[in-house]
Amino acid sequence: MLVPLNWLKEYVDIDENMDVKDIVEKFTMSGSKVENIEVLGQGISDVVIGRIVEIKKHPAADKLVICLVDVKDELLQIVTGATNVYVGAYVPVAKVGATLPGGVKIRKQKLRGEESLGMLCSAEELGIDEQLVSAESRGGIYILPELPLGMDVKQALGLNDIVIDFELTHNRSDCMSMVGMAREAAAVFNKKLDYPAIDVKEVEEKVEDYADVEIAADDLCPRYVARVVKNIKITPSPLWMQQRLIKAGMRPVNNIVDVTNYVMLELGQPLHAFDLDKVKGRRIIVRRAQKGEFIETIDHRTRELDETMLVIADIERPVAIAGIMGGLNTEITDETTTILIESATFNGSNVRLTSRKLGLRSEASSRFERGLDPNLALDAVNRAAQLIEEIGAGEVLKGTIDVYKKPVKPWRVAVRPHRVNSLLGTEIDTAYMADLLERLGLKCLIKEDTIEVEVPTFRQDLRIEADIVEEVARLYGYDNIQETLLDNCKASVGLKTYEQKMEDMTRDIMGACGLNEVVTYSFESPKAFDNILLREDDPRRKAIQIANPLGEEYSVMRTTMIPSMLDVLSLNLNRRVERAAAYEIGRVYLPEELPLKKLPVEVRMLSIGIYGDGADFYDIKGIVETYLNACSIKAQFKPAADPTFHPGRAAEIFIEGKRAGVIGEIHPDVAEIYNMNKRVYVGEINLDVVFKKANMVKTYRPLPKFPAVTRDLAVIVPDDVAVGDLEGAIERAGGELIERIKLFDVYKGDPVPEGHKSVAFSLIFRSKEKTLVDQEVNEVFDKIVQELNKGFGARLR
Repeated sequence: MLVPLNWLKEYVDIDENMDVKDIVEKFTMSGSKVENIEVLGQGISDVVIGRIVEIKKHPAADKLVICLVDVKDELLQIVTGATNVYVGAYVPVAKVGATLPGGVKIRKQKLRGEESLGMLCSAEELGIDEQLVSAESRGGIYILPELPLGMDVKQALGLNDIVIDFELTHNRSDCMSMVGMAREAAAVFNKKLDYPAIDVKEVEEKVEDYADVEIAADDLCPRYVARVVKNIKITPSPLWMQQRLIKAGMRPVNNIVDVTNYVMLELGQPLHAFDLDKVKGRRIIVRRAQKGEFIETIDHRTRELDETMLVIADIERPVAIAGIMGGLNTEITDETTTILIESATFNGSNVRLTSRKLGLRSEASSRFERGLDPNLALDAVNRAAQLIEEIGAGEVLKGTIDVYKKPVKPWRVAVRPHRVNSLLGTEIDTAYMADLLERLGLKCLIKEDTIEVEVPTFRQDLRIEADIVEEVARLYGYDNIQETLLDNCKASVGLKTYEQKMEDMTRDIMGACGLNEVVTYSFESPKAFDNILLREDDPRRKAIQIANPLGEEYSVMRTTMIPSMLDVLSLNLNRRVERAAAYEIGRVYLPEELPLKKLPVEVRMLSIGIYGDGADFYDIKGIVETYLNACSIKAQFKPAADPTFHPGRAAEIFIEGKRAGVIGEIHPDVAEIYNMNKRVYVGEINLDVVFKKANMVKTYRPLPKFPAVTRDLAVIVPDDVAVGDLEGAIERAGGELIERIKLFDVYKGDPVPEGHKSVAFSLIFRSKEKTLVDQEVNEVFDKIVQELNKGFGARLR
């Protein structure tokens, strides 16, 4: 919320001598967070208002013109390349010696042989956003309305001002206006609030003779107020109004639109003006849209509606999307002569959902989404009518149309002062506590040990005693509350859970392996399952549909983290990152059945992804083995038949017979879908299984006292026999005497028979109790050979 300080001072008498930093600090300490401060006109000096009295071509440059500019006390010759200047235009003139924002100093100079005694300024050169000025001034000189010649531009354009940008919480809809922030300022600085006086001058004709209003969906629109103004004259709005709109971040359009925007900024109630002659039957109907209805909004886009959306309609078609944007079919134009001003209250949740479905947000919708006070609607429409009449833009008809079936009234909250002091650790006097609350517009009645607080309808966030406690705390001043311990408080030490410690350890090991942590959404696109080539019957396709998705790209809960990792790797590769290694700790969501009848199973997963020159399958396998070794887990890797991965270059991970994950090189077709022209290796591991099987207790044993015996073993086995299975059999047959098994060779070819392979191991035998003799080693060795022959048909090579 952009708040120009001079505009704020119209409602609250803030001390002129108070430094803006002190003002900001007081607002911040009262709970109104300040995001930014912009000092307007900073660095501008000796820039005045001038009028172009003559324009002639530059004799030596086709793209330059020579302007003779009247600045009251002298005529200045100025050379410019701007194409939007014309005789009679009022423009900002930086005279010789003038300064502009950024330290620019204007000097006398010659341009292609012609003397230039100054510069005509654009809006941007004065520190004004060009997107907020009229179309004729964008990309050229700032064309101004008629102003006194020679007048300082900062005074003329109101640039002697400071704009404070407040970051407001969603529950404070009352602060989305100048009056709302003035109410806060009045409470913070203990000043009187001067509410804008509203007095509408009306003609004798009655509004009922011109229009009619019906609310057919009162659950979504509790109040609708309308006024009619005739004999409309469309012109630019007064300069003072344009200046305030620009400072508040809005672009002036014309006098009628500017008045509705001005009132929205001033009071917080969005308004909309319809060209009443274009409203069929001159009847406004607030109803739900019909499925398949269309409306072309004022941004010239056609939007399809459905029955969940609220629209403003006439007797034939929608003329506005309630609370969001008006329709092109009733837009105000230069030919408009009669308007209907809408001031209504719409259901905030419905406006938010409609806005999200249509991908359309506006200044109005951002206010309705927060929830507005229905009792604000009448003041707002009357204020707009008053301003239209005061600036001579039209004549206001007598009376208002006000459909308000269930008026909202103030409510009461009982507050116990001793409870407030107990929670805050303070000793605030009851009378002073009531005074603090009354500064905010709350009415207080002290009854013995209770304050009965009447909450006005504009403070919809105050419902229970705890809400009032927060108001007392922030106005009393957080910096005035002493540090104290809670009564009967026992200190306790916060500790991490086993799972949290294991996650930390996982991050440490992944970082040590050279991987960077990434974080992705738990939402996924249904197309992701096709992108990684999952079969139609794959259980991972059974994903939970999100009821209110951000869009189709985030419409289901993920059942695998591989697509998210591939998105990250693809993005990096397409940004010319030649080598990347990443990991993510997240969750997947596995429903037991669809549609959901109970919450899904959330599985904690580790996702890994790498690519780059020299990277291969054994890199990602090594990372996983390093991690599992740190967890004291011995895993088995078996060939995987997963369509996401390259055939023969992927492995499933098993821990004590339970599948715990998969790693491998992604299939070339998947790589092509993700626009990756390198070999990419990804994997995901079920951390819930790992954490359950991990043994993090460190055990130590003395160095061996007796020597080891080494024997090599080479056997011929069928191709489909896994090396890991052979190692398991050797370990079982060798018993306690086997200290280490190391694979050192796999060979295929002559003289090994076709369909077979030779696998060679180095075996280390050692006893803890004595020195082994050959006979003992031979017996164990023969037992191993027999076990391999029995289990796998292995024979010695």
